[in-house]
Amino acid sequence: MNKPMLERRYGDRADWKRVSHREFQQEFFEEEDFRGYVTSLEVKKVTEPLFFQYEDKKVCIVNNGFTWMQHFPEGKRHSVTTMFNAQGEVVQWYIDICLRNGVENNRPYWDDLFLDIIILPGGEIFYKDHDELEEAFSTGMINEDLYQIAITEAEQIKKQIEANEFKLFQLTRIHKEYFDRKD
Repeated sequence: MNKPMLERRYGDRADWKRVSHREFQQEFFEEEDFRGYVTSLEVKKVTEPLFFQYEDKKVCIVNNGFTWMQHFPEGKRHSVTTMFNAQGEVVQWYIDICLRNGVENNRPYWDDLFLDIIILPGGEIFYKDHDELEEAFSTGMINEDLYQIAITEAEQIKKQIEANEFKLFQLTRIHKEYFDRKD
C-alpha cells in the first residue's frame, strides 16, 4: 500500500509571503479543558489584505494588526485557528481536520486531512474542501481509513458545535489575553 502524502502545515506560517512583518509566540498549555500547543501570529504588516467570500458575506481574514491564534490539542484530529481583527474581535474560527497534531523542531504542526469547518461570529457554519477529500480518496492519495477518520472527526465536531460544547471557542479569548499580557 502507498504511504499517504498528507501536507504538513506549521503554526508559525514561516513561508507566508503575504505577511511581511510579524511577531510569533507559542506556549504549551496544560489545563482542565485543553492540553497542547497554542501559537499566536501577530500580523504587523501585510503586502495586501486577504478576503474570503462566504455566500453573501465578504470577510477580511488577514490585514495589518490582525492576530491568528492556533490551538493544537494533543491527541486530537483537529486544529483550530482563531482570526482576530485589529480591534481584537473574532473574525472567524477555522477548524482544520487532520490526522495528527505534533511538534517538529520545536514547531507545532498538523497533518492536513483536507476537510475544514469555518464558523463566523454570527454562528454561520461553512464546510470546505469536501471535494478535495473525495479527490484524494478516489486518486489513492489517502486510503479508506484516513477518509473515514476525516469524515468522523468533522461529524463529531459539528455535533459539539451544534450543542454549544466545542470548548476551544471559549478558550480562544482566554488564551489571547494570555499572549497579550506577555507582549
